[in-house]
Amino acid sequence: MDGKPLFESDRLVFSTWTPDQLEDVFRLHDDEDVGRYLLGRRETREDAQARMNEWAKNYARFGFCKFRLIRKSDGAFVGRAGFGVHGPQNTPELGYAILRSEWRKGYAKEAAVAIRDWLFRETDHDFCWGFAYTANAPSIHILRSIGMVFTHTETEEETGKELTFHKYTREMWRG
Repeated sequence: MDGKPLFESDRLVFSTWTPDQLEDVFRLHDDEDVGRYLLGRRETREDAQARMNEWAKNYARFGFCKFRLIRKSDGAFVGRAGFGVHGPQNTPELGYAILRSEWRKGYAKEAAVAIRDWLFRETDHDFCWGFAYTANAPSIHILRSIGMVFTHTETEEETGKELTFHKYTREMWRG
């Protein structure tokens, strides 16, 4: 990945990552309130590096990843949003994380809408998943507010926590 800007929303620029941006990933995921809804804990620099490696691999293989989010107005790092892969079919999984200092400014929803639209505009995928820990009510609210439909819950093997799954299809996007 080369860090080049790929697309924009009203207030955000979406790009790939460069190795020197590891500290941004660490700062985002080291926050206790962010980390508890990702790995269930604050994350280490090693965790951040593993995430960046996974994102680079996904981008090379699938053409998507969890993109870096930069605020247009001042170039500040805001968080990340994009797609991971889920299940044996490598289905795109919509996800986002925003710096706590940037919460309640609408960036998560703006980013979720932008990546959802990007997926159906730029790829041939027929649907994507979005899921969050059932206890993460704000994230579930965002998934539903962008039109995703609840499908089921599953218990995560690693943590024993319940995940709430939502789905969005190309047909839904076409309206």
